[in-house]
Amino acid sequence: MTKFSVVRSLFSARISDARFKSHLSASLIASRKVRFSLIGMRFFRLGLMLGWMGLAHDAAAQSAEPPSGLSSAPAQAGAAVAESQPPPAPEPPIGKLSPLGKVPDWTLLQAKAARLTRADFEKAWREIYAEVNGPPPPWEVSEEALVVPISSGAEPARLPFRKVTDEEEDLPPRVWRRAATLPPLAGRPVLSDLHICLDPGHIGGKWARMEERYLSFREGEAVCEGDLTLLTARVLAERLKALGAVVSLVRDQPEPVTKVRPAELQNTARALLAESGFPTPQVSYEGLVGDAKLLTVQWQSEKLFYRVSEIHARGDRVNDQLKPDLVLCLHLNAEAWGAAETPQFSPQNHLHVLVNGCYSRAELLQQDVRYEMLWRILEGIHEEEIPLATAVVEGVARSTGLPAYVYTTPNARRVGDSPYVYARNLLANRIYRCPVVYLEPFVMNHEETYRRLLAGHYLGRTLIQGRLQTSAIEDYVRGVVDGLTDYYRRKRRP
Repeated sequence: MTKFSVVRSLFSARISDARFKSHLSASLIASRKVRFSLIGMRFFRLGLMLGWMGLAHDAAAQSAEPPSGLSSAPAQAGAAVAESQPPPAPEPPIGKLSPLGKVPDWTLLQAKAARLTRADFEKAWREIYAEVNGPPPPWEVSEEALVVPISSGAEPARLPFRKVTDEEEDLPPRVWRRAATLPPLAGRPVLSDLHICLDPGHIGGKWARMEERYLSFREGEAVCEGDLTLLTARVLAERLKALGAVVSLVRDQPEPVTKVRPAELQNTARALLAESGFPTPQVSYEGLVGDAKLLTVQWQSEKLFYRVSEIHARGDRVNDQLKPDLVLCLHLNAEAWGAAETPQFSPQNHLHVLVNGCYSRAELLQQDVRYEMLWRILEGIHEEEIPLATAVVEGVARSTGLPAYVYTTPNARRVGDSPYVYARNLLANRIYRCPVVYLEPFVMNHEETYRRLLAGHYLGRTLIQGRLQTSAIEDYVRGVVDGLTDYYRRKRRP
């Protein structure tokens, strides 16, 4: 592995187990045993800014193995071991924002805080939103309130808890509605009155190669995740409408929602690279191959475009215009497939679903991330999100027959009773202000799945690799519909 591999682990859309987080976590372990070069420390800092701050919009799977460039070779004894320890990375200022993040209005959280008692808050933090065995969060909890730092020199936000004796009817209304508060069905279809927003993951079309969601094993054929998720959303929308739901699509074309383009993000990309110790980066990656592309202004500005600006634009549309009762983020998973020009099949094929949670301290030191997490926890979104996600993924598991993926890295944790449900902090499932079910079925570079995806959507069975097989898209849609109808049939008033 080259000296660029740590950053490649952070950013590559095809590095698995969170596609760019797993090798970083392994690198952190290894870094306690081996000497970090100066450039290695710079890579690490760049990873903290762009990888560990909840910017990911995807989730793939594989156990974390230490990169060969940072292997866990035996360290020298005594003082040599101490010398090999890198200095601890300094914590960012408490008011720092994530890349392209917005300065939050903390006064808006004060009314939200009155929804939870102190016991409610601490239980949710401990069981869902905290890392397992993670360090303490950057706030204080008293009997009466949560005290949260905003920025250096500013008064902290004081968010009073609801008293146990307060009546729940006096709480501020939510924009989204729980299943139990929807109008009675009164003989109508089970999803009547429910507003579902479908978010087809990624962009697709002419953008698929840039966003590294283009997979081809033979000239003249390819699967693009953004195109397949849009196809899934279109088929799913019609099924949900037939069951009475109001359905909106965050995007309905293979085009970005954001109006910003990579050229407009070059200054931000330069600043991030400079802050990470690369003050004079190469502008273009033309002529570069492999990992060397990652430290160019072009590559970083493109990443900011499709992974950060795009998701913020979708968040604005969901929160300010659509205002649904829930969002279904539709994705397809993948295992590491190597170079785009010579991809490799994987024997793995699996399924999992993500809800919001499992924040690292590094993530929470960013003001906007801290605010967005607290918005969700104080709204009690998890109380609806986890059982809803469980019902949906169990439906997809029945329709696809896929086994559960098992995370082996600390950036995700199991929540609830289902082996398919994990909490993880992603930009998309953090900034949407309602329950979010983030689906990751199938492995696109699993050979049989790849062939089924090439066939698109169809009903019935067709001959694929010598067997009559159903459409992967149809199985996906059918599972989501079955899970939703099961959940709302049990939870709604008759």
